[in-house]
Amino acid sequence: MHSHSIEPWTHDHAFLGEKHDENERRTWLVVVLTLVMMVGEIVAGSLFGSMALLADGWHMGTHAAALGIAAFAYRFARRHLGNAHFTFGTGKFGDLAAFSSAIILGLIAVEIAYESVLRLITPVPIVYGEAIAVASLGLCVNLASAWLLRGSHDHHHHGHDHGHGHAHHDHDHHDHDHDHHHHHHDNNLRAAYVHVMADAATSVLAIGALVVAMYSGWVWADPAVGLIGSVVIASWAFGLIKSSGAVLLDVRADEKLERVIRARMEVGEDRVTDLHLWQVGPGHCAVLVSVVSDKPKQPAVYKKRLAGLKGLSHVTVEVETCPH
Repeated sequence: MHSHSIEPWTHDHAFLGEKHDENERRTWLVVVLTLVMMVGEIVAGSLFGSMALLADGWHMGTHAAALGIAAFAYRFARRHLGNAHFTFGTGKFGDLAAFSSAIILGLIAVEIAYESVLRLITPVPIVYGEAIAVASLGLCVNLASAWLLRGSHDHHHHGHDHGHGHAHHDHDHHDHDHDHHHHHHDNNLRAAYVHVMADAATSVLAIGALVVAMYSGWVWADPAVGLIGSVVIASWAFGLIKSSGAVLLDVRADEKLERVIRARMEVGEDRVTDLHLWQVGPGHCAVLVSVVSDKPKQPAVYKKRLAGLKGLSHVTVEVETCPH
């Protein structure tokens, strides 16, 4: 009995984003920056008896927790990259973290709305100079954090085929339209970015409202703007829940890519009877295709037809003979 190596037919399930390590480092930097700001505000607020500093410090703590979730998600996905317990790798762990962060962001929006309503009903005295200074300091930290996370909307591609055939060849030019349509963002980095931008937006609105209130005496301007800010943040949170939840629930990843796959597979007598396309990581999709034909070919032939499609990282083909 001869022993044969199966090495050429095996493959890993490393479906992390192209800039995973860089994004992880940036996120940790933002966590440290946010924590330093948080501790500084709480200590200063305690020493100088400033409620504005104390409140903003604890508010920064909530964002630090959410950003920490994003950073740990990167670390976990990287450390468990080769863990066979994860059937399709750890690429979707960032989406799980993003979903959690989005819920925290939604709760922050509810908290801001609640505080704003209370202050509309029962106005509280505001130390304008101090409040504006705190909001301005927070805005500077948020802008620095946003700069660190500036790669949140990058596009990354891994065009390798995990099937038995790895041939790359030219196809009809219409297939290449998909190259410019690929939109599988890193939701984990996007979640961190949205937290930072939500805090920055809150600071900008607060500064504007405080300046208006200080010079006009309209004390209701600050809580009124707080309500507007809470609605904006809630809408961002909803968008993030929708996009990360879609990945977690294996919603159809890319309808255009699906049409391209179907067009490439249906050649001659070959017909696609079942097609499942889902995202397994940032920039990575898996596809399961069932083909029926009067004259079926080897699965490797069908896999070869899909070679070169960017973002298609795991291909499984099932071939059946047409009974009629």
